[in-house]
Amino acid sequence: MSFKGEEEFRHNQPSRLGILVTNLGTPDAPTTSALRRYLGEFLWDPRVVEAPRPLWWLILHGVILRIRPARSAAAYRSVWQPEGSPLLVHTANQCEGIRAALQKKYGDNLVVGFAMRYGNPSIASVLDQMQQQGVRKLLVLPLYPQYSASTSASTFDAIAADFTRRRWLPDFRFVSHYHDFPPYIEAMARHIEEHWRQHGRKDRLILSYHGIPRKYLDRGDPYHCECHKTSRLLAERLGLSADDYMTTFQSRFGREEWLKPYTDETMKSLPSRGVESVDVFCPGFSADCLETIEEINEENREYFMEAGGKAFEYIPALNATEGHIEALVQLIENNLTGWEPPANDPGELDTRQQRAEAVRKQLGW
Repeated sequence: MSFKGEEEFRHNQPSRLGILVTNLGTPDAPTTSALRRYLGEFLWDPRVVEAPRPLWWLILHGVILRIRPARSAAAYRSVWQPEGSPLLVHTANQCEGIRAALQKKYGDNLVVGFAMRYGNPSIASVLDQMQQQGVRKLLVLPLYPQYSASTSASTFDAIAADFTRRRWLPDFRFVSHYHDFPPYIEAMARHIEEHWRQHGRKDRLILSYHGIPRKYLDRGDPYHCECHKTSRLLAERLGLSADDYMTTFQSRFGREEWLKPYTDETMKSLPSRGVESVDVFCPGFSADCLETIEEINEENREYFMEAGGKAFEYIPALNATEGHIEALVQLIENNLTGWEPPANDPGELDTRQQRAEAVRKQLGW
């Protein structure tokens, strides 16, 4: 068996700190074939769909991947940007913002990259690049504020699987969640307050999170609890009462029960309950994507207005806003505690190389 990175190693290579930011992923293009590849990878992950593999393979390849890619491609075309999918564009901008902030302190001794759990750039390809750049200490930050096995743990799985193919592993730290991190709560609160200053505040603030099957909660997944804690902390910071906001869950798939209340059903029912205007924000989405732009700001807006609503405001995700970058940088620096940036003194690197060559000659290698 051969391992990755064996040919690239040299004794005078500088050592660096690495920050790998990850997100869920995106198709390479808004086409049926690209969606089929992307959905095939995403939906085959046993962390995402916990079902017996043989049966699920038949359902996935016999039904879902024959029908859903064309529908999803049409949705992606409606939100696609010249630079690519919104999620890819925003994640790249977030990575650049983090890099610019951290390199002021760490200089060239720190490498910041981003990867997608599904699709491109892949985790394996970015880890290859980082190894070639001499990353010997690696911090991974999945941009999922609330932990779930289907997101955070799946990212860990992908990194661990890649590590099994590497001879020399970096020191490793992993941020599994940050749902109650005060700077994250503050960044969201200021973002919402700024939106209210510009557009006015509506009757109710809806905090919509991506859903997961109810059975995952029953099996011990903490995601539901962490979403509600994020909502509570955010509401407290904004000075909201229990009647001023709601926590809902979107993006369910299939016929089984998912976390409730469902965002779409909530939007259809609110006008009949006397709520004529809503602000909708998605605290679990670090960047705008298909699920916020198309599902929330288009589909759910339509549900609410058709049910008799008077005003619907979608508050964009934090994306690469200054407050968000500051919060992420603080989170990263907190998790870098104890990891001093390597000195990489040129003279010491040359000496190390000379010593290695001397030993090699002595042994006749």
